[in-house]
Amino acid sequence: MDARTDLTGARVMRRTRIREGLPFPLGATWDGLGVNFALFSAHATKVELCLFDDTGERELERIELPEFTDEVWHGYLPDARPGTIYAYRVHGPYEPEAGHRFNPNKLLLDPYARAIVGDLQWGPEVFGYVLESEDDTTFDERDSARLMPKCRVIDPAFTWGRERSPSVPWERTIFYEAHVKGLTKRHPGLPPEMRGTYDGLASPEVVNYLRSLGVTSVELLPIHTFVNDSMLLDKGLTNYWGYNTISFFAPARRYARNPAFAFSEFKEMVARLHDAGLEVILDVVYNHTAEGNERGPTLSFKGIDNASYYRLLPDQPRYYINDTGTGNTFNLSHPRVLQLVTDSLRYWATEMRVDGFRFDLATILGREPYGFDEGGGFLDSCRQDPVLSRAKLIAEPWDCGPGGYQVGGFPPGWAEWNDRFRDTVRAFWKGDEGQAAELAARLTASGDKFNRRGRKPWASVNFITAHDGFTLNDLVSYNDKHNAANGEDNRDGHSHNLSWNHGAEGPTDDPEIRTLRERQKRNLLATLLLSQGTPMLLAGDEFGRTQNGNNNTYCQDNELNWLDWAGIDAAGRDLAAFTRKLIALRQGFAVLRRARFLTGALNEAAGVKDATWLTPDGTEMDGEHWDDPNTRCFGLLLDGRAQATGIRRPASDATMLLVLNAHHDVVEFALPEPPAGQRWLLLIDTNRPEIEEPEPFEFGHPYLVTGRSLLLFVLRPERGGGAILAAARAALLAGTAPPPLPSGEA
Repeated sequence: MDARTDLTGARVMRRTRIREGLPFPLGATWDGLGVNFALFSAHATKVELCLFDDTGERELERIELPEFTDEVWHGYLPDARPGTIYAYRVHGPYEPEAGHRFNPNKLLLDPYARAIVGDLQWGPEVFGYVLESEDDTTFDERDSARLMPKCRVIDPAFTWGRERSPSVPWERTIFYEAHVKGLTKRHPGLPPEMRGTYDGLASPEVVNYLRSLGVTSVELLPIHTFVNDSMLLDKGLTNYWGYNTISFFAPARRYARNPAFAFSEFKEMVARLHDAGLEVILDVVYNHTAEGNERGPTLSFKGIDNASYYRLLPDQPRYYINDTGTGNTFNLSHPRVLQLVTDSLRYWATEMRVDGFRFDLATILGREPYGFDEGGGFLDSCRQDPVLSRAKLIAEPWDCGPGGYQVGGFPPGWAEWNDRFRDTVRAFWKGDEGQAAELAARLTASGDKFNRRGRKPWASVNFITAHDGFTLNDLVSYNDKHNAANGEDNRDGHSHNLSWNHGAEGPTDDPEIRTLRERQKRNLLATLLLSQGTPMLLAGDEFGRTQNGNNNTYCQDNELNWLDWAGIDAAGRDLAAFTRKLIALRQGFAVLRRARFLTGALNEAAGVKDATWLTPDGTEMDGEHWDDPNTRCFGLLLDGRAQATGIRRPASDATMLLVLNAHHDVVEFALPEPPAGQRWLLLIDTNRPEIEEPEPFEFGHPYLVTGRSLLLFVLRPERGGGAILAAARAALLAGTAPPPLPSGEA
């Protein structure tokens, strides 16, 4: 080394001359002796590696990457080490009309960076054009380095010990959608420094609660590094949900106790959840980035190779295709962009050991220039990949582009969020007319959408609520959205919520309204957890969490989104106990989570149908009943013998009867006559959630089904009756033990 002057005039030591290095792997890779840097850019003319001091504030040196191989710029620094802070400046044409926006005055994040240092500070310098001119064809010469986050080289070493993935079978999977901060920020059982962090989520207090609830897989809102929108910061708000990704490999520092160790803290969280038998699913955003449209900032991809990374209008490449509604659309039709996304997924599945992914606006990932294609490049890549094909892959199967609604349109191996289930179940319990036939399809895993190409019932991910929209409590408490806190004059968020306040908008002291609301919560939860398919529960719904009627809390990093553990009242504890009971029943009786679609066809070998739809008078429903818009009460008889395969166990072969009554009045329901010596046992009546022991029902008298309630019966046969009774008792007892809910002041 020899002395030289750095970019600020200070005396520093010149680094060892850079070597050629390799064009793979992409990113900054520590090999034990030095670091290889590799960056894809098809249209750049020069790439400079920028090195910074340990604070990331002072740029020490710019080193031109010496080699260009297969559109990858690369070089090797033998004296670089883990902890090295770096970023890039990329030279090339600034020709927005041709789709090129190179500007070496703008510091750029490495798309493959494993760790990020610092936060984006908004200012006109981070825009490639002169922001004040409002003309994106202008060229801005101001340096953005002081406002930009930087990348850090990491040592990936981590001791996993005996960690093993739980590998929960799809048929037993129950997703629990949660936010790292929201789940833990107000947990009084955690010390303040652990609240809102990966460590807090992995704490025994939180893990024991999740295990007691019975969910199997924690689905986390985005934890890839994302930025806060300047528009929100100007309003005193922030991007809470995290759907504004800028780095697809680096875990968000904001959820780490020590931001410098976000990488290892995330891994430790995964290890602890796995040790408890809980899977980790990541909500990932590969459809767009935080750089927005032509008026957006230049932070990474836009300045590295805009024409490759983004879908641009073919006849006007100055402008972006906006199928996402966020300003830009990631171009997965480009092989290097496709490689980036699949490399990222493999990294999280192998190096970080997560169990699956929920893909935001996944239709975009399957869209080629000519439209959505279930045999498109990305979907085919996942299906054939030996790592990704074993992960749980869940699509949000819609976007705002042409042909964007694709529920049921994804290929084998994929599960999909099923909004048809959400809307139909909401409408039915709200009392809307003409929902019976539609509900029947949704209760049986939406075979009309998913029963093709060998797909299974688990492909339908059923949900009543999710992060986007009303919580369960607010769904039964508000007719209208109340989003004034978002600063958009209540214009944001959906207005078609299929909600019903039951007579009063928001909180009320009216005992009748409160009683009906609590029963409706139980009806909705029971429908979700007793239907075929894969259920997803929104964190906090199990104890009646509220967002005060706000159905679009994306910008609320405060008590509106943070679960109020200490504020759970008696009704909330009762609802949590009821939820645990439902989950235990689902896991205890295989007939409630079949691996094959129900068809209603006669199994001639067994002499029974797998599913029979019943009217209140006990007869089988026909076309007239289905077509009647006033059909609001019917039953679904599930006979486990019709689909039993492999090892036969009495509890697996159980016959169960689900009865739903959305009428406001009591309905007399005649149960089917049981075979001689057998009897029906009542397990669930949402009008009487306190049932703790299976209740025998004497055939010959109709059961009086309370208005707006749901029932579940199981048939106790002569043979195997003891096993079925034991399974039923165990499930009901699951709701009686006090859950490990915290108490005290948060």
